[in-house]
Amino acid sequence: MDRLLSMRVFQKVIDEGGFAAAARALDLSAAVVTRLITDLEQHLGARLIQRTTRRLALTEAGEAYLQRVRNILGDIEEAEAQTRANTEALTGVLRVQSAPVLAVHHLAPLIAAFRQRYPGLTLDVHEDSPLAPPVENYDVTLFASDADFDANVVARPIVTTRSVLCAAPDYLRRRGTPQQPHDLTQHECLKLKLLPKLRTWRLVHVDDPRQVVEVPINPALAANHTDTLLRATLTGAGICSLPVVLAGPFFDSGALQPLLPEWKTGEFTLYAALPTRKHMPARTRVFLEFLTEQARLASGR
Repeated sequence: MDRLLSMRVFQKVIDEGGFAAAARALDLSAAVVTRLITDLEQHLGARLIQRTTRRLALTEAGEAYLQRVRNILGDIEEAEAQTRANTEALTGVLRVQSAPVLAVHHLAPLIAAFRQRYPGLTLDVHEDSPLAPPVENYDVTLFASDADFDANVVARPIVTTRSVLCAAPDYLRRRGTPQQPHDLTQHECLKLKLLPKLRTWRLVHVDDPRQVVEVPINPALAANHTDTLLRATLTGAGICSLPVVLAGPFFDSGALQPLLPEWKTGEFTLYAALPTRKHMPARTRVFLEFLTEQARLASGR
């Protein structure tokens, strides 16, 4: 027996003054309404309604039960209304977990524009890079991975972008600009230690993925943090591979210059992992839409 449905039907029978009227109001058959009331009385072991051919009358047990039922159903309706309001309202706190490099260079520059558009929302950002992020503890978890990422989490792709080689103008003035992939063997190269083949750069032609060149290098700097490589590149330490969504603002300002535009050094996707794919709050939805919009604008540079 669906006890909650039976309680709703019982209340509606009394409010509507009859079984047939309650059935019409609930879009149920009269037989279903009768059965639900009968099952409820059997479950309680007490008669709730005295039935006559002309009218319904509550028994003493029915009077007491109806009062409690009204309170219970009222509390349930209030809880549902509050939950819906919390889900739909563009107010409150949005808890975000992010890899540090994404938080600093991708998320932080967007905060002002996001707050102007949604002033009622506050971001609570936690920066961490765990191997298995606790996505259930946050509204959104941002991370980057290969474009073919596949994991047992609810992960929505925000934008896919390529990684390209770049250097500071000061470095290029001192060492020259590489014109072809194998010129990299004569340059100071900065590389992320987490990538495979630390002493090799694998370049793929942008227009023809079948063209692949592997260039042997002797890294002048190897680091396990992208931000370290970025800062070293900005100060003229050498040539580095960086995602377009990260390096784009520095290309725009002239602080960095993209190299070998026909080639890319990789491709990755920015993902937003969610605790569940059901009942997404409105504040989470607009945040993801805003991220997608801004990331695609950045990757179009």
